Order: sequence, then C-alpha cells, then structure tokens
Amino acid sequence: MLKDITIGQHFPGNSVLHRCDPRLKLVATIAYIVALFVAPNPLGLALSIALLAALYRVAKIPGKMILKSLKPIVPIILFTSVLNLFFVTGQGEPLVHFWIVNIYAEGIKYAILLSVRVCALIAGTSLLTYTTSPIVLTDAIESLLRPLAKVHFPVHELAMMMTIALRFIPTLIEETEKIMNAQKARGAMLDTGTFSQRIKALVPILIPLFISAFRRADELAMAMECRCYHGGEGRTRLKQLKFTAEDTRCAVIITVLLACICLTRLFVPGLA
Repeated sequence: MLKDITIGQHFPGNSVLHRCDPRLKLVATIAYIVALFVAPNPLGLALSIALLAALYRVAKIPGKMILKSLKPIVPIILFTSVLNLFFVTGQGEPLVHFWIVNIYAEGIKYAILLSVRVCALIAGTSLLTYTTSPIVLTDAIESLLRPLAKVHFPVHELAMMMTIALRFIPTLIEETEKIMNAQKARGAMLDTGTFSQRIKALVPILIPLFISAFRRADELAMAMECRCYHGGEGRTRLKQLKFTAEDTRCAVIITVLLACICLTRLFVPGLA
C-alpha cells in the first residue's frame, strides 16, 4: 500500500504541460476543483474526466499512475458511497427495502456521481505534482501569495514549509517501509491478527519513524543555517518565472474548457 502513495512525486518531462508556468498550473488546478463542485452532474463529470484524460495524455504520464494515486483512498470512497446509498432518500418506492434500510435510485445516483467526483479530484491534484517539481512549485506559491507580504504575512516561509513537507512525503514513505521490513524480520506480525492487535503493532513502527523524522528535520535546519539561510529577504533566483505566449494559449484553452464544464450546471441537474 505504501508504494501506491504517489503524493509529492515528480516525473520530469518536456511536454507542453511540463513547460507551462507553474502559477498557471496551480491556478488551473484550483479552478478544476471548483468546476467539479460547480457542475456535479453526469455531463459535467464526463467532460471533466475527458479533460483530465487529455491532460494526462499530453503530459505523457502513464495511466497506471492514476490508479496508484487512487488506490489509497478506495476505503474512503467506499465509505462515502455506502453512506449515500443508505441516507439519501428519493421519491417513489425504494429499490431495496430491508428492515429499516431503504435504498432509492437517487441514492445510487448520488453515490456513483460522488465517487467519480472524488476520483477526478484526486487525479487532477496529482497531475500538478507529477508535472511540477517541488522547487518550482514553491516559487509559484510564493509568487501568487506575494501581495500578502504587504500585510507582513510570512509568504516565503509558508511556501517553503509546504514544499519541504511535499518533498519529504516520499522519503518518509520509504523510511516507513524500511522500518516495517525490519520489524517483520524480527518476527513482528503486522499483517495478521485482530484490528486492535494491528493497531498495537504500529507502535514499534511509529516511534522510530517519528525519531527519524525529527532527526531529518534537525539536520535540514542545521544545513540551512550553515548556508546562511535567512528566508526570502534579499533572496535571488537562478530561474525567473516568465509568462510566455505558450502559457497564454494554454490559459485560454483551459479557461474555455472549464467554462463549458461549469455551464453544464444550467442544463443538467446534478448533486445538491
């Protein structure tokens, strides 16, 4: 399961999506999420998935990466789907009636649409990290939040913390795997037993993991201090973010497509 967590991974490439300005990709990702909530109807979701599939095709990201990013949240999707099946009521006779359980056609529709929306949400946000390196993403966040610096908001520090957290997710996952393999070699039963026994078996994993995380954080802080790091004040960048003509064309195309998705709300009913 740990190998299926793809948060924070970056796949270098030279596609149009890789070359796009990171600020555009960040804003487009937020707009895509908004579109999923504005037009949660079958047509809107179908267009959203088609747009997402086209972007993955352009970025040349393997389709299996979508499945890997969705696999860890399958329990959450199933849980929310079951809740919609049992608690969403509708008009007319229920399709299934057993004791106090009633399942309506509306409940099945809501469960399917909500599951598809969550999957599209995760796949869309994963595409941002797949095509944008953490360093470039830091510059984009800092550039977009720069107006808040006028009110003494720690923009650079916030962007740096977010990027460091994103960067160390794969490292912590790899560290967790090593600790689990070491505990299994010592006879720890991590995959068997009751639920309470599995929870207790996590203690010898979490303690060394926290110790390792704090050690890495201390080493990183010391390395930054040795290099005279003092935040964003007076800091220069090797690569400056520039909005090119290609970025303008991409922005226009994405804006038109997202607007079409949002307009489906006017013609096709969806989730409440």
